[in-house]
Amino acid sequence: MPPESTWSIGELAEHAGVTVKTVRFYSDRGLLPEAARSTGGHRRYGPEALDRLRLIRSLRNLDLPVPHVGRILDQEDAMEDVIAWQLREIGSQLAALRWREAALQLLQDCAPEERADRLRLIGAVSAPPSTAALARFWRHWLPPRLPAHLVSAIIEQAVPQLPEGPTPAQALAFARLHALVSAPCVGADRGQPAAHRPDKGYRPAVLYDGLGEAYALATPELRAQRPPSRGEALDCFVSAYAHSLGTRDTPAFRHQLSLQLAADPRIDRYWQLTAELSGPSQPTPGAAHDWLCAALDTQIARPAA
Repeated sequence: MPPESTWSIGELAEHAGVTVKTVRFYSDRGLLPEAARSTGGHRRYGPEALDRLRLIRSLRNLDLPVPHVGRILDQEDAMEDVIAWQLREIGSQLAALRWREAALQLLQDCAPEERADRLRLIGAVSAPPSTAALARFWRHWLPPRLPAHLVSAIIEQAVPQLPEGPTPAQALAFARLHALVSAPCVGADRGQPAAHRPDKGYRPAVLYDGLGEAYALATPELRAQRPPSRGEALDCFVSAYAHSLGTRDTPAFRHQLSLQLAADPRIDRYWQLTAELSGPSQPTPGAAHDWLCAALDTQIARPAA
């Protein structure tokens, strides 16, 4: 290309409305190829460099990193992937800001004597928060040697989905939930029911598979705010315990099961905080378990004629 049809670095910068330093920056990173070099070794650019520089500036104004800009310039089909990545990044940043906003509102609105305790709770949680500590708690709390697919299904049901735009109350509920599962006492006293202990004769994999079905059947009853009662959900619940022991569902077994469940350790605080975080429209497995236990107790107290 003849010199008269090319621009110097200063001329390109002037046409583009940017500084020479900017042109040199993108040139040094290979985003803005030179058309030639002058006899004195100075960079020369063709007119097409102006369009390329304007495209680079447009992409950088969208806050795309330089390597991603290079991908778009070098690969015609890279734009869609880069945009999708940027949208995910922005979504994550927005979620973090909303959680920080809720945390700050929580500190602003509380009484002065509560502020230190709330700051301690909120300060232990990242923004946006992670549910990894909750998942670890369940892997520790569940009986050993459960099939991996069953563990995954239980954790999916037990670990709440976090709202992208939490209220201050939800931010506090999660902070308390995170503190609960992270406390050393939770790991030492696991609060496990009798069905977790090998000496009781249960087959936990059979039990938890059946309990998942029973909780699913009880969930519509909870959403409709119906009182605990006998029916398919209760039969499935009792059957899960009976099958895991290799015995039959009889009135005597139901009476014995009612006594055992009443004596079992509980993790009510976990389910209470989960309910505060998820809202009343999402009944927790803990709420379903309580409803089924109450239904069993009701049947024991008032047996069928």
